Amino acid sequence: MEDFSCEAGRGVDRSFARSLGSCQWVRAKQNVIVLGAIGAGKSFLGGALAQAACRQGFRALVIRTPRLLQQLAVARADGTYANALARLAKVAVLVLDDFLLAPMTDVERRDLLEVLEDRYDRSSTVITSQIPTKSWHQAIGEASIADAICDRVVHNAHLVTLRGGSMRKKKAVAPEVTETKT
Repeated sequence: MEDFSCEAGRGVDRSFARSLGSCQWVRAKQNVIVLGAIGAGKSFLGGALAQAACRQGFRALVIRTPRLLQQLAVARADGTYANALARLAKVAVLVLDDFLLAPMTDVERRDLLEVLEDRYDRSSTVITSQIPTKSWHQAIGEASIADAICDRVVHNAHLVTLRGGSMRKKKAVAPEVTETKT
């Protein structure tokens, strides 16, 4: 958390970042939703929150949502689905990075609901996404499952909206090259 940029215009002031870094939200079994454009620092903040939790003795897992859904599909196929869900439920902080990056299938929606249901009011989930929460229902697809997913995450979450340009561009090794036509 100490490396997270709280410069003016980013959407997160230093006191709020310190508050998140204290992990009181983990103790209270609350969630964090980090929104922002590509390169804004969502994944960095999600990882920093997981690391802060580990420093305070909590178990954490950071995983891209598409990869988690793929792993759950494999677990279903090889008969270890219940064990995979149980392992995810035991993690104090689960960071779902790149949430709603791609459309989900019906099975993926149901898998995600199972994960979030097992965690609700028992542990904390961090979600990073480019999609504003008001658009999650449409992006998730099926209305009743979207309601159930959002109900288990959004209403118990601290919302962080990162603003500003790409942090990757700011940290680039070489200046941006523009093409010229000859």
